[in-house]
Amino acid sequence: MFCQEGVSEALQKLSWLLLSFFLTLLVLVIGVRLIRKWEAEAQARAKIREAQKRREESLKKMEKAIERLKRQAPKVDSDSVLSLSLKELAHHLRQGSLSPESVLCVYMEKALAVHYELNCLTDYLEDCEAQLEELKKQPKDKWGALYGVPVSIKDPYDYKGHDSTCGMAYYLEKPAEEDAAIVKVLKSHGAIPFVKTNISQTMLSFDCSNPIFGQTLHPQNRKKTPGGSSGGEGALLASGGSIIGFGTDTGGSIRIPSAFCGVYGIKLTSFRVSYNGVNSSIKGKKSVVTMAGPMGRDVDSLVLLLRLLLSEHMFQLDPTVPPMPFKEEVYSSTQPLRIGYVETDGYSQPSPSMLRAIQEVSKKLQAAGHQIIPFSIPRVDYMMSKLLVSGIFADGGETLLEKLYGDIIDPSMSSIVSLLRLPDFVKCFLSKTLRPMDPRAAENLNALQGVKTPKNLWKQHVNVEDYQKEVMANWRAHNLDVLLYPALCPAFDIGSPSKAGGPTSYTSLFNVLNFPVGVVPVGKVTQEDEEELASYRGYYGDTIDKNFKKAIKGSVSLPIAVQCVALPWREEICLRFMKEVETVVDEKEKSE
Repeated sequence: MFCQEGVSEALQKLSWLLLSFFLTLLVLVIGVRLIRKWEAEAQARAKIREAQKRREESLKKMEKAIERLKRQAPKVDSDSVLSLSLKELAHHLRQGSLSPESVLCVYMEKALAVHYELNCLTDYLEDCEAQLEELKKQPKDKWGALYGVPVSIKDPYDYKGHDSTCGMAYYLEKPAEEDAAIVKVLKSHGAIPFVKTNISQTMLSFDCSNPIFGQTLHPQNRKKTPGGSSGGEGALLASGGSIIGFGTDTGGSIRIPSAFCGVYGIKLTSFRVSYNGVNSSIKGKKSVVTMAGPMGRDVDSLVLLLRLLLSEHMFQLDPTVPPMPFKEEVYSSTQPLRIGYVETDGYSQPSPSMLRAIQEVSKKLQAAGHQIIPFSIPRVDYMMSKLLVSGIFADGGETLLEKLYGDIIDPSMSSIVSLLRLPDFVKCFLSKTLRPMDPRAAENLNALQGVKTPKNLWKQHVNVEDYQKEVMANWRAHNLDVLLYPALCPAFDIGSPSKAGGPTSYTSLFNVLNFPVGVVPVGKVTQEDEEELASYRGYYGDTIDKNFKKAIKGSVSLPIAVQCVALPWREEICLRFMKEVETVVDEKEKSE
């Protein structure tokens, strides 16, 4: 009996000791993790403060450079220079009727003024002055087609000696060792990159805000966002602070700012131009590919840039780019086009101004002699949850969360980051709970769990390929040349994109399909559009629909646009279609 009691007491003591040990170990583990997190947060905040100081110093250098150039450069009428198109400006520079110093000075001064109003710049590329001096030493027969033309570039484009931050502390204090391939080609043609522009944190939001550089404002309405993630480019171009710029596009990041701000932009087929030297918050994704593209004030500007980019120099810099020069015969064709016509994707009800834009443009195109053929895109709901979201977050968000560890999370990203941080069983439970009330949110939440296994990842890639084939088969069955498609607009209220992401279906579709797509501004929101918005309900009547209605309220006189779509590798016919739309819209405006 005594022996049994002794054993029992010893076991009890051992149990308490083990429990105490594991509790102590748990406290230690939690403590270590908290300490590491605090250290990471402190490091991130310190890096952000230093980056903010560097930007202040950079902009002061820009101010001093402007003063130097004003003393050195021939006097010009700034308004006259700023009113020139890219084609006209390039011509004057090559003819010598404008000096590169004068033009750079005018655009630097304008860009800085715009920045102080809208907060659109992240960096001044101070060696633009040295590049200018090198250009001046060249004989005239060596001047490139963009000789002396100032160019702005989005933050993630590598520029030697400068950070490509993606709006994240993770990428601070990691200056690029060389220029991006696109930047190298631009420089070889005489262009002068002079500023970098603001983006959304991670570049996965269509707002334009991050903890390092803050919120960029819309040029026409300070309560609105210029869109994202290339919102700094959109705001700068629309305000006249740049004549041409470069963005990137994962789900509409070139096209949404273009539509919101009233400028032109094109997302190219993946790898039609090089993406070497362009940073990203999530590298390695294959089914939803981020692509580079130009943004400008007219179609001619985009055409000029693509003619120059699709060059032997580009193909040598990046052998993965197919050696496909610009096809002049396709762009210059005058044959009437067979144009597919889509009013809605069936997933997100278009706003009144989106619908009016597409209807008016289709009528103008038909009057100009083109054929308009009704068309529809299948299974957009499936594309959004099963292909897009699960394609971007195939790893359940692990890659993104690792890079955001310790970082300040911008309000534009707080919702998605909070959801990604949830354990999968919680995501699964919430998804099932939400399904009867909010099926779209439930599907997206379920997709945030990721694909989990390599086998499922391969299956997801096959599903994307099958969807692409389905849409292209339908396209060919209708014998279409191009597609006229709604563009997401008008501009949203600041802070609302994260609450009303459903309508990005209108842009994200073409990242999944890998089709080239351009945006053409076609008018403004009218008072009648605003009045019709009062009766907007959406197709689901869910939180996303309600938030979309709220986000675009109060947009009278803001830009509206349409999307011009072509099949993969057909950028030339896409641009030709954009030019047709630009022409019929200009004719309409002149007649009014």
